[in-house]
Amino acid sequence: MIELIQQKILDLPSARAKVAAWRLGGGKIVFTNGCFDLMHPGHLKYLAEARQLGQHLVVGVNSDASVQKLKGPHRPIMDEAARTLLLASLAFVDAVIVFGEDTPLALINALRPDVLVKGADYEEKDVVGASEVKSWGGKVALLTFVPGYSTSKIEEKIKSS
Repeated sequence: MIELIQQKILDLPSARAKVAAWRLGGGKIVFTNGCFDLMHPGHLKYLAEARQLGQHLVVGVNSDASVQKLKGPHRPIMDEAARTLLLASLAFVDAVIVFGEDTPLALINALRPDVLVKGADYEEKDVVGASEVKSWGGKVALLTFVPGYSTSKIEEKIKSS
């Protein structure tokens, strides 16, 4: 079973080939990205809703070095191998790819998703890749969060216990 899950964790050439095959079959490709450091119900709701916007959900995951640069030296809490494995184990996630750059723009340009999804804490004008996705006829979707859940809040709760 674990081998089937690991097959969803792709490098860029494999992801491009997989997306091209899905597209040939008429599938709409949805892309989102994030650190996904500690999986929680907010992540699950967000990813499930993202998947409903198309036939295939690709999740870009910040590398360990990228998370540390964004969140500080105490993060990530879980390494990228653990984070990608957890994401790939979700039935509504079709592919997971790690990226090490500051933003997923190169990944977005390489995969050319039909729908780019981010959280509603963003404005469309601030979403990396939004103008590119729209330039090839795609759309941007901003999804609401589940109140009370965030990795930072979970981390604070653990530290205060």
